Amino acid sequence: MLTLTNLQVLYDRSIQAVRDVSLTVPKGKVVALLGSNGAGKSTILKAISGVLGQEDGEVIGGDIRFEGDSLVHAAPRAIIERGLLQVPEGRALFATLTVEENLIMGGYTRSPAETREGLERVYAMFPRVKERRKQISGYLSGGEQQMVAIGRALMGRPRLLMLDEPSLGLAPQIVETIFETVLALNRDTGLTVLLVEQNAQVALKAASYGYIIENGRIVLDGPADKLAANDDVQEFYLGFAAGERKSMRDVKHYKRRKRWLS
Repeated sequence: MLTLTNLQVLYDRSIQAVRDVSLTVPKGKVVALLGSNGAGKSTILKAISGVLGQEDGEVIGGDIRFEGDSLVHAAPRAIIERGLLQVPEGRALFATLTVEENLIMGGYTRSPAETREGLERVYAMFPRVKERRKQISGYLSGGEQQMVAIGRALMGRPRLLMLDEPSLGLAPQIVETIFETVLALNRDTGLTVLLVEQNAQVALKAASYGYIIENGRIVLDGPADKLAANDDVQEFYLGFAAGERKSMRDVKHYKRRKRWLS
């Protein structure tokens, strides 16, 4: 459904943030893109969404194809209308608008009837969002804001939903609720999902396939269960070695000798 082939992204005409990245997101699947902060994950999503120009970034090589058509030179609106929608890192709500106004903004390419139907679907999925639909979004908790951000993307009736760090800064119980909702959508409606996460443990449980990116390059990929069982992934991303939990300080120290980068 979505294929990246040897993608290269440059910022400020000098900083190469993504280097020859190739990955595939099959229709109806949940695919995880894992990596530490600054590895290039969000840049890949921005390239797919066509918004790199807002940060003086550009695709300088490779291709991005959705159902066979290149998206490299497509306008953001055209990409949204094709059904690729992103939930950005940090939620990025319109803080001074109400919850319902934020949701309506997500359906701006849809008819009034479709917008009304979309609101009902979102409220059914997230009852807490319905309870707070008249409140100003900037006063919501982090978990509530994330629910609104996902709901806003769903208002556009995505065929492929891209989630950028959905667990960031949230309590485990809220993370579980959000992931259960996304997985239910995938299971019940066939929604395709590209999940970008630092939380490898959560992401690999949700995904069927995963890619690991370091310094702008894909360094490892495979079925999610095999990645979770991989010694290097357990040591460097899940904090385990020889079956024992390591401290974050130890994990950072061991990162210096990653076998796949040697």
